[in-house]
Amino acid sequence: MITCSAPAKVYLFGEHAVVYNESAICCAISIRTRVNIEYSENIVINSSLGTTGIDYEIHPYVSAVVEKIRKKSPYRGVSISIESDIPVGSGLGSSAAVVVATICAFNNLLKLGMDKESIASLGHSIEKEIQGSASAADTYVSTMGGTISIPMRQHLKNPRCNLVIGNTNVFSSTGQLVAKVASLKTIYPEVITPILSTIGKASLRGESLLENEDYRALGELMDVNQGLLEAIGVSCNELSRLIHSSRAAGALGAKITGAGGGGCMVALVGNENIDAISRAIKNAGGVPIVTGVTDSGVRVDFDNE
Repeated sequence: MITCSAPAKVYLFGEHAVVYNESAICCAISIRTRVNIEYSENIVINSSLGTTGIDYEIHPYVSAVVEKIRKKSPYRGVSISIESDIPVGSGLGSSAAVVVATICAFNNLLKLGMDKESIASLGHSIEKEIQGSASAADTYVSTMGGTISIPMRQHLKNPRCNLVIGNTNVFSSTGQLVAKVASLKTIYPEVITPILSTIGKASLRGESLLENEDYRALGELMDVNQGLLEAIGVSCNELSRLIHSSRAAGALGAKITGAGGGGCMVALVGNENIDAISRAIKNAGGVPIVTGVTDSGVRVDFDNE
């Protein structure tokens, strides 16, 4: 059996704007998805969603990996088991993590010799196939780990402070929200295009603030980014409650992470405020997750092949 795992991610800056080739800053965080794989007579995929064969309704991403890999290197059957700490549909890159971890597991089981760039690239093509459109950022960051500027793929200094995520437990569709922003951009190009450009400029400024470890200013700029995301209509009441509660409890900054419309927000937090901000998120109806940035991207956790 081989076990591979890959991390979730948060955006400090740039979601939605990154779809239009503006800059973004994305971080791998230390909650992970683990994929166990071993040879079997048939294709079996097991997760908290159920046990299936190739099934694009229940396990679309893993099914796509199974079929893509089979074309590269034919095999009879495998048993795949998935365990995840990443909430689904929350803006934390759960689909990217499971795709990347599954590709990594196959890579080691079948001795395919894929490097990390190849894993990230194949992962992105699969996400794009399933979702219709997808940023390469999620699969790249989940593969590589650390803090990365997109689209330049430059590794940045990790923030030396904590992140507290607040999950609204409201499911959101990335595809629908991306389409909503695209529609607004088509109808009001002279208004929406400059907003997306300004989000990109905030990301670029954030790079120098990370380098200088100016977390107070970084948090302020995250708050500005949140205002711009609200302007393009991707926030919701549940997210706003968690964001404002976090700020009131002492967060350096707080904003949506991911597509919005539900899912998660992220707060930049000093050590002294972790408990207060976690309580504030819980009292506002969210589920707090205390985490931090990890340099560990996709990895092999166990291999007895």
